Amino acid sequence: MPQQQRECCRHGPGPGWRGGEVLGSGGPPFYGPLRKRLSVDGKAPAPRICIWECDGEAGDITCDIVAAPLRRSCSAKAIPLPPPAPLFRMMTPPPPRPQRGHGEESRKPGEAIRKGHRSYSLMLNLQLGISYSVGKSSALPFKKLAASDFDPREKIWTRFPPEGSKFTPPHHSVDFRWKDYCPAVFRHLRKLFGVDPAEYMLAICGNDTLRELASPGKSGSCFFITQDDRFMIKTVKKSEVKVLIRMLRNYYEHVRQYKYTLLTRFYGTHCIKQAGCPKVRFIIMGNFCCSEYKIHRRFDLKGSSHGRTIDKTERKIDETTTLKDLDLQYVFRLQRFWYEELMKQIQMDCTFLEGQGIMDYSLLLGVHFRNDYSMSKMGLSQPIAFPKSTGKRKSFEGGSSFCKLCFVESGCKDRDLIDSRKPLIQLGINMPAQAECSSKKIFDKFLLNERHLFIPPPTGGSCDVYLFFGIIDILQDYDITKKLEHAYKSFQVNPGCISAVDPKLYSRRFQDFIRWVFINEQ
Repeated sequence: MPQQQRECCRHGPGPGWRGGEVLGSGGPPFYGPLRKRLSVDGKAPAPRICIWECDGEAGDITCDIVAAPLRRSCSAKAIPLPPPAPLFRMMTPPPPRPQRGHGEESRKPGEAIRKGHRSYSLMLNLQLGISYSVGKSSALPFKKLAASDFDPREKIWTRFPPEGSKFTPPHHSVDFRWKDYCPAVFRHLRKLFGVDPAEYMLAICGNDTLRELASPGKSGSCFFITQDDRFMIKTVKKSEVKVLIRMLRNYYEHVRQYKYTLLTRFYGTHCIKQAGCPKVRFIIMGNFCCSEYKIHRRFDLKGSSHGRTIDKTERKIDETTTLKDLDLQYVFRLQRFWYEELMKQIQMDCTFLEGQGIMDYSLLLGVHFRNDYSMSKMGLSQPIAFPKSTGKRKSFEGGSSFCKLCFVESGCKDRDLIDSRKPLIQLGINMPAQAECSSKKIFDKFLLNERHLFIPPPTGGSCDVYLFFGIIDILQDYDITKKLEHAYKSFQVNPGCISAVDPKLYSRRFQDFIRWVFINEQ
């Protein structure tokens, strides 16, 4: 066996692997795949990405990082095998990953994308493209961004033929082309948000398959989510990609200045073009509701009322249902420290979006009720099981650099409860609050306040909750389509109640509504 192939096979076993011994070497056993294993190499000595197809996962593409500074080409001629280096004697095969039970996987929202699924081919192409892009950029030195990196024309097309090429590995999918938009900028953004390249690539391209979510909106976009719930992939229109690339420089400066921003965290923008198929553009972003705690209620809040309710009975509403403005019947009481920080950041983020001409965005709000008694008081019947803290949020969100806003500063009454589980607490993540159930829908009170009418204080029970939230859908500008929508709907309903309004008016209305949803603890 060539030296290079022997290095490639020492990483470890997986489904569909076999073990053996290097002939004549007297060294430790090696592990060889049942199917041909492929690699993507950088020009400089750097971690290498190995991709293969496993028999035990119904054709899933698997991707891992292997340290192999001596490897140059899989096609090298056979050479005499020297004694194994100390590095290889230390590389013992890792134990196989525990397989997730069917019961646990079925409880997660979405449908697993496996062989035969309508999106299976798209998922394979996406995984190949991500592993290629991240591996290629990781081999290059990290340099300071230049003005040309933000140029809308800064995009790279790469062809992926099934038989492979000089730069791409062979694969079992169809022939496709892969486009990277502003790759240097998104590499800096991932580092700024504390996303490790290996974790990013393995979450999307690893053993666990992606899940496809039902689209909660009217845009017709497809949503995919990784098995660890950290990354979301959304298909977008060409106009949305143009808006993102246009404001990318200002977005980068904004998130650098305000590291606790509530805006969507973008990690990459790509495009796939299969032969005979239309282009599929998509963005990769962070999931605001990624938590070790179960999210019991989700809300999509815009501050408008026209069409802002769901067509479901109370019995059909579950954890995967995204409720809207007219369905909200809680106010959330925050401690003074968190309330002031929230209002400041909402104002900064809305000012930025208003300056970019963006409207029709919303606040995605996830609520975790902290015990069974609280749920019964709020009229919810589903039980809660306190989860074990995994610490995954810390590594994903950047570790200690994001821990300055914590419970110690806010004087939380339940600090012992939090410290026992050690979750990361920051603005929009694991935020403690009290949910107060109101006898009247919150948006109705908001409209009464706009007309300067008397509003009674909220009544009903209250309970302790954890909140997760962020501003999503920030790629819609006030274009001619939205202007026509505003003109058409204005003849039917009050113009102030529709979502399609001028960015300045939208920003003011959105901030006013947020002040009604979150109130300061006295």
